[in-house]
Amino acid sequence: MTDALKRLSDEGVAIWLDDLSRKRITSGNLAELIDQQHVVGVTTNPTIFQKAISGGDGYEQQVADLAARKVTVEEAIRMITTADVRDAADILRPVFDATDGQDGRVSIEVDPRLAHNTKATVAEAKQLAWLVDRPNTLIKIPATQAGLPAITEVIGLGISVNVTLIFSLERYRAVMDAYLSGLEKAKERGLDLSLIRSVASFFVSRVDTEIDKRLDALGTDEAKALRGKAAVANARLAYQAYEEVFSSGRWQALENAGARKQRPLWASTGVKDPAYQDTMYVTDLVAPNTVNTMPEATLEATEDHGEITGDTISGTYEQARADLDAVEKLGISYDDVVQVLEDEGVEKFEASWNDLLKSTEAELKRLAPSEG
Repeated sequence: MTDALKRLSDEGVAIWLDDLSRKRITSGNLAELIDQQHVVGVTTNPTIFQKAISGGDGYEQQVADLAARKVTVEEAIRMITTADVRDAADILRPVFDATDGQDGRVSIEVDPRLAHNTKATVAEAKQLAWLVDRPNTLIKIPATQAGLPAITEVIGLGISVNVTLIFSLERYRAVMDAYLSGLEKAKERGLDLSLIRSVASFFVSRVDTEIDKRLDALGTDEAKALRGKAAVANARLAYQAYEEVFSSGRWQALENAGARKQRPLWASTGVKDPAYQDTMYVTDLVAPNTVNTMPEATLEATEDHGEITGDTISGTYEQARADLDAVEKLGISYDDVVQVLEDEGVEKFEASWNDLLKSTEAELKRLAPSEG
């Protein structure tokens, strides 16, 4: 066993696990990952819950009880998922306490069908925070146009947020602006800013998947030479934007009032193309005050053979900009790519949510007590 995960942590990268299931909780596996593999947080999304619950392991008794109460399928899903998040939050509570609230966090997402409805997103975020009722929860809100004002409103209420589905640099700046606006609202309300935390989930691998597909369609040597470069370049430029925003005068005023920086979180860090090193979205994105949320396979690959060589982001901005410009010069529109990815991201989570509704409904019917 290498010390790659420890080195990664020492460089200021918080290692979060991009997965959760009841079996992971009850078997002691999550506690083990925290204890032995430097995992200090957990992220979930509709796809993760759909896989966990349709797998069924450990959910039967609760589903039978919910069926006996004749709850709606939506209520059943919320009861099941918030129970898992609450239990995971309790397991991570010592990390939360030891890091003064920085880590030890568990994320749960608002219903993805609300991604284009600001008011409903705010209402759902409040409901989830109330249901889970743990200080180390992050409510996930997508960075859609409708999501941005919801982020400001929810942060302004003192609820900590994980902003998800960020693909573009422009949208990321809008997310940071929404966070600062939320903190300003919270300050006006007299809330303790030091208790409000946020991460901004900047998606990585999907950018290469989409751009590589377009480069392959061009098929030139010039296009082939740019494969696998865009996603890391995009993320590195996001970190540059983070450094700019969180050294501004506007930020300084909030920091003086007790506010904490919104950390960039690298999401979608599992490598999809077997031609690439399976740890590239970890080893190429090392910088202080970041989070990398990894599927278990990526965590294991990093532990086994990840080469952590220190900060791999600072000093790379010129090359990163050149790589994205080179892609654009070949006629591949950055704006089009990121819009396609956002639309697909929302659609994929909606599809997973709908699958979750169907499979949970089937389980409720199967386990419903016979009448009489």
